[in-house]
Amino acid sequence: MRRPSPLPPTPGSHPAEPPLAPRDAPARGERPADVVPLPLPFADEPSIEPDAADTGLRDVWRASRARRRALRAEVRRFTVRQRRRRRIWVGVAIAFVVMVLGTAGAAYSPLFAVERVDVVGTSQLDAAAVADALKGQVGTPLAMVDDSAVKAALVRFPLVESYTLEARPPHDLIVRIVERTPVGVVQTPAGFTLVDAAGVVLSTTPTAPAGQPVLDISGGTQSDAFRAAGRVVRALPDGIRSQVTAVSASTPDDVTLTLGATGSKVAWGSADRSAEKARVLDLLMQKSPPDRTKEYDVTSPEAGVIR
Repeated sequence: MRRPSPLPPTPGSHPAEPPLAPRDAPARGERPADVVPLPLPFADEPSIEPDAADTGLRDVWRASRARRRALRAEVRRFTVRQRRRRRIWVGVAIAFVVMVLGTAGAAYSPLFAVERVDVVGTSQLDAAAVADALKGQVGTPLAMVDDSAVKAALVRFPLVESYTLEARPPHDLIVRIVERTPVGVVQTPAGFTLVDAAGVVLSTTPTAPAGQPVLDISGGTQSDAFRAAGRVVRALPDGIRSQVTAVSASTPDDVTLTLGATGSKVAWGSADRSAEKARVLDLLMQKSPPDRTKEYDVTSPEAGVIR
């Protein structure tokens, strides 16, 4: 780079050096480039007519609609699993509702109406008579069997202690009977009344029924002594129960049994621990039969006594 002269030349000094050529000036012998004038913006364009403006608005609207469509397509693409799960759950819910409605409709329709009533669990009762009393339920859908009507029909049978109903599709109604267990007969002016442990009258006959002990209880069938005697009789095993011909009690703690034709007595005491007392009595009777014994004392089951 040429160092510039610090001061202009004075008169009489050496002639000034020729000025430096501009940096962008063409070299000697080169032809300068042609200058092409640039057109001014929109100088030669025609003015926008109304039709051209309308076309632009339609293009903008179409572009906006296309953008919305593309956006919806992207949303659907990214939510396809969620929509699939929703369709599955909706389908499951609809299937469940249809199944429930179909089941309920079938259950309450004549397709599942009662055609046969089966009575089970009876030994003293006539099962056919009980079934005949319940024939009013024939033709009723199993789900609409009237419990109150069944109860009203069975209450006419005193031996029925409890019952349960079991629907067995398509057409069977099962009635399970639990019969009352007689504990003996009470002598009354009307004859001999057969009662259970709760004092419920089962039947009345002019003579004492065979196989039932005669009850001699102070205070009647509503007393504590009667309830204690009933518990004792129900705790007896069948082998001993068949030999008992009489039961007496003046208080709940002095229940006494009479065995067979020998008239042997069994001092039982209270109804507490009756199952243990029954086992001890059975052992004592095996050791000393009633025809050789006047009295058995099992009031204390730990120490049975034979007299």
